[in-house]
Amino acid sequence: MEYRKLPHGGEQISVIGLGNSSLSAEVGEKEIQATVEMALENGVNYFDMAAGDSAPFMAYGRALSGCRDKAYLQVHFGADYHTGKYGWTQDLEEIKRSIDWQLKSLRTDYIDFGFIHCVDELADLETAVTGGALEYIQALKAQGVVRHIGLSSHTPAVVEKALDLGLVDMVMFSINPAYDYRHGEYAYGQVDERQALYRRCEAEGVGISVMKAFSGGQLLKKETSPFHQALTEYQCIQYALDKPGVLTVLPGVRDRKDLKRILGFLQATAEERDYSILGSFAPQDASGVCVYCNHCQPCPMGLDVGLINKYYDLSRAGDTLARDHYNNLEKTAGDCVSCGHCDSRCPFRVAQSQRMEEIKAYFGK
Repeated sequence: MEYRKLPHGGEQISVIGLGNSSLSAEVGEKEIQATVEMALENGVNYFDMAAGDSAPFMAYGRALSGCRDKAYLQVHFGADYHTGKYGWTQDLEEIKRSIDWQLKSLRTDYIDFGFIHCVDELADLETAVTGGALEYIQALKAQGVVRHIGLSSHTPAVVEKALDLGLVDMVMFSINPAYDYRHGEYAYGQVDERQALYRRCEAEGVGISVMKAFSGGQLLKKETSPFHQALTEYQCIQYALDKPGVLTVLPGVRDRKDLKRILGFLQATAEERDYSILGSFAPQDASGVCVYCNHCQPCPMGLDVGLINKYYDLSRAGDTLARDHYNNLEKTAGDCVSCGHCDSRCPFRVAQSQRMEEIKAYFGK
């Protein structure tokens, strides 16, 4: 397993986490428990608890018995399961009852990440603030019951407003090529708006946990893909992990068979993870924008072109550490000899040689 550090706190979070939308009563609590145990055995330590029904909670409680410290639980304030099925509420008293039930079912007395649930409209965020949900999470954090505050959303503008509050350590956001290129039900925001959000999160030390990495499975089939070509799970996972701010991707699995296949990503070759085919799908306003895929590698001069671009973009976005990271690189933009190798290989039509000159002028080396 690979891990990435949460800037606000330092927790080491597995790049592959586990979503619970498909771990439901249909597969049975025994299979849910076995799947969670298998995940833990393979180094998965980040679990999103927004489930399709109430079945996973008891199973998780049993699976985590005696090893609660090996898991980070992302619990949603607003997800309600009193009927046995998933429901959404903004009523403070219902939220409190749901959180109490979730804690008891999970057999724990603390929540690693307390998330305001499903904040897709500015009105939802306003309700969370004025209706007491955010204040409730803050009170639990002051008591040590909640370790970190976050929220889940599909809407860049809403997340930007939440970041303005200065209280968020983690954001659950939908990232996949379809949404980023304006295809699908939750494809909110323009290309540059979504990319700017990812950069802001990294610049401000806010982690991103990724939902809907496969666009609800649509990207995995030619018949349903908006690009009329299927992508693989591994391509979609790598695409999300290459975005600034992303710490973990949370695929939904139905059972141990699904989980085993997802975990195969960790042994996948660079070719199996390569998503450069997206360059032929990119809309006009995404053309010429580096997405850090490093398909241009290997550079004859040894430059990590993707990382150089990333530090440049992050520095301009306000990340004060990006300049230091850039200065510590073994090879910088100043080492570029404009051979054109990267220009000819870039699937997103970035004029990298020209960009290296721009980056050299910006950093001074």
